[in-house]
Amino acid sequence: MIYIIDHQDSFTWNVVHQFSQFDKVYCSNYFEINHSLLNKSNTIVLSPGPGSPKDYPNTSKIYNKFKGRKKIIGICLGYQQILHCENAKIIQQRRIFHGYQSEVKVVSNKSIFRKNSKFKVGRYHSLKLQEPFIKENFDITMRCAKTNIAMAFENKRDDVYGFQFHPESFLTTNGKILIKKILQSKRS
Repeated sequence: MIYIIDHQDSFTWNVVHQFSQFDKVYCSNYFEINHSLLNKSNTIVLSPGPGSPKDYPNTSKIYNKFKGRKKIIGICLGYQQILHCENAKIIQQRRIFHGYQSEVKVVSNKSIFRKNSKFKVGRYHSLKLQEPFIKENFDITMRCAKTNIAMAFENKRDDVYGFQFHPESFLTTNGKILIKKILQSKRS
C-alpha cells in the first residue's frame, strides 16, 4: 500500500490518481495521520503543498522515523521536506515557476534513469535547494537543462527519492514512467 501525506495542495488528488495505477493508495491530511495504515504501508509519498518545509514538523518526524525502513518519495514541497530533514537549506529562487514547463536532464550515472536522458516537466515552485548540498548517499540526479537547478535526487541505500517538479502534471510528458520506475526500484 502507498500512503500519501497531503499537505493541503490542489495537486494531491492528481498524485493519488497517478499512484493508484500501481498499488492501493490511502491519502490523509498531514495533521490527520492514520498511524496504523502508515505503519502497514510499503511506500510513503510526501505531497506538494504551500509554504516551506519548516511549516510541517509532523511530516519531518514521519520522514525521520521511516527513512531506511520504507520507500519514501517527495514531490515538490515533499522533495524540499526531505532535503530540509537532511539539513539542506531551502531558499527562495529569483524566478518563480508556477505552471511552467522545463526540460530536465539526468546528470548522474548512478541514477535509475539513463544518464543524459531529457524530460519535459511541470514546475510549480518558488523555493529551491541551495547548493552545494553534499550528503552521504544522496545524489542529485536531474537538473534543469537551462538553469542547472537541482530537480531530483535519489538515495538508493535508504530508498528515498524526490522530484522538485510534478510528475503528475499534464506538463510532465512521462510522469507515469518516472513513478513506475521508482516504485519498481530496489534498495541497493
